[in-house]
Amino acid sequence: MALAKRIIPCLDIKNGTTVKGTNFVNLREAGDPVELGKLYSEQGADELVYLDITASHEGRKTFTELVERIAREINIPFTVGGGINELSDVERMLNAGADKVSINSAALRRPGLIDEIAANFGSQVCVVAIDAKNEGGAWQCYLNGGRIPTDRDLFDWAHEANERGAGEILFTSMNHDGVKQGFANDALRRLSDTLTIPVIASGGAGAKEHFLDVFREGHADAALAASVFHFGEIPIPTLKQYLSNNGIEIRL
Repeated sequence: MALAKRIIPCLDIKNGTTVKGTNFVNLREAGDPVELGKLYSEQGADELVYLDITASHEGRKTFTELVERIAREINIPFTVGGGINELSDVERMLNAGADKVSINSAALRRPGLIDEIAANFGSQVCVVAIDAKNEGGAWQCYLNGGRIPTDRDLFDWAHEANERGAGEILFTSMNHDGVKQGFANDALRRLSDTLTIPVIASGGAGAKEHFLDVFREGHADAALAASVFHFGEIPIPTLKQYLSNNGIEIRL
């Protein structure tokens, strides 16, 4: 039997508050990250992702304390990312109660970090997040929360991350982020069909149908979204029932 598809709310954290933007800019506040996480857990979310989007050396202590609060209050797996550059950062987040860590810029700058995390903590702990933009038909990877373009191709980099020991790929299409017109299903399908690890789709959820499409057409293993959940546009129980009614294997 196929593994159940997962619904994953994503909470971008800035200064201890959940925020949401469009195409990675124009942020607005969306609420308390612990309370939102509890709500999503109660509503049937399969996992949560918390990203410290302005992670800096000074902000680490604050975020670690937040992770500890989340772990005390929430009983579903959660991933944390932002400012994770070395094994000590991973260890701190796992000790604070996180189940997985998400690495993005640090992995692009030093791909060996993936091998190190997999070797020390297991592949299941390592989520490699990739922010990429389709420019003239080519998918280009970006650093620093979508601010700095690199010369890395999405598919080449995803395959390398897979081979180095990543447990999952979290792919965000910068073209689709916050626009609510659907996910980047063609790129997702290519990733899902050629990698040996799960692919989490991010960027573009605006309607229940978009989630159905990302599983049917994008072959994604999980779908991540933010604003449709934060602002109550799509209740998770309603979404899961809809997907189940349309033949998607999902935990109700």
